[in-house]
Amino acid sequence: MAIRPRTWLERKTRERALRQWTALAQQVETLGPGRLRRLREEALDLRGSLERFLVGADRRAIRSRAALDALHLPGGTDWRWRPGFMAGQISPPGIARPENGGRLGDDAAIWHDCPQRALILGQVATRGATDLSPFAIRLEVFGFSGSFLSMSVDLPPSALEGLTRNHVLRLETGILAERAIRVYARLNIGHGPNIDEVTEQLPGFEAGHYSRQVTEFDLAYTQMNDRRLEKVWLDLIFEAPWMNAVEIRELFFSRHLRAEF
Repeated sequence: MAIRPRTWLERKTRERALRQWTALAQQVETLGPGRLRRLREEALDLRGSLERFLVGADRRAIRSRAALDALHLPGGTDWRWRPGFMAGQISPPGIARPENGGRLGDDAAIWHDCPQRALILGQVATRGATDLSPFAIRLEVFGFSGSFLSMSVDLPPSALEGLTRNHVLRLETGILAERAIRVYARLNIGHGPNIDEVTEQLPGFEAGHYSRQVTEFDLAYTQMNDRRLEKVWLDLIFEAPWMNAVEIRELFFSRHLRAEF
């Protein structure tokens, strides 16, 4: 591949400036007052420019991800959503030894019956070239002695607007596990006093293998009353999670009307 001289020179200039500021940071205690004041003003100007660049770059990345999301969606898609903990930073970014029902951000909760609470649930940044979500959720499980472990994700009220039994709810997942594990996805639909459940097993996850897949929940197989809808949420259920770490790099929901024949 040919090297563009101007691009190469600009990159080298930025690398040289980085080395200079790194060295100045190490010498800050020995700098004279006058020089320190001038360099501080330069640093503030530089920080302002860098922050403006980062804000613009992040906005463009979000637009690009949204465009890529729409490329592969089925025709007739009328709603799509990615949980807030995958779209932006949350605070606090993680919880250790969570209680049963402990929450991470506004959308997620962890459910378990492990007496030792030997778990860590946290948000991490994604760095893969194919990752569309800027953040992932990492679940670390140690000496787990409970009988169940799941993570629930609350879908927003917009998921209920216009929802009927003619819809198919589509879930796109991207999961990486340190050890082989079985994962189930259970869709829960609350309508009046009733809750309908649809459970699908995600294809097996091999150790160290990143798997992206699509699961579809056909609402025709439920008995939901679309005039009394109150809540929709998803449970990701982990079978035999002992001594494992699972990274959920993608959770992308959408819905479309079932094709009529």
